[in-house]
Amino acid sequence: MTKTELVAKAAAEAGVTKAAAAKAFEAIISGIADSLKAGDRTAIVGFGTFSVSERKARVGRNPQTGKEIKIPAKKVPKFTAGAALKEAVGGKPVKKAAKKAPAKTKKK
Repeated sequence: MTKTELVAKAAAEAGVTKAAAAKAFEAIISGIADSLKAGDRTAIVGFGTFSVSERKARVGRNPQTGKEIKIPAKKVPKFTAGAALKEAVGGKPVKKAAKKAPAKTKKK
């Protein structure tokens, strides 16, 4: 699905114009990008979490020459899907982590 198709679908479901839906879509994307630039996380409950991950500097190889090259450290965006999205895609409920029972304390 392209951005245009997504905006058209959002406009149809929300009962607004495509221009209004496009403006809202751009505002959401801009907000997520600004949050990531600041080093913050953006969590959309049920959908997922956008965060920033840091890659360490490393040594790689030029595939044409085989010569070693230094690849600098950098920050990259990361997305982790939420439980509802995983369930929607996978078709089956996602297992929830079992809650630990509270530790028993001795009474004196």
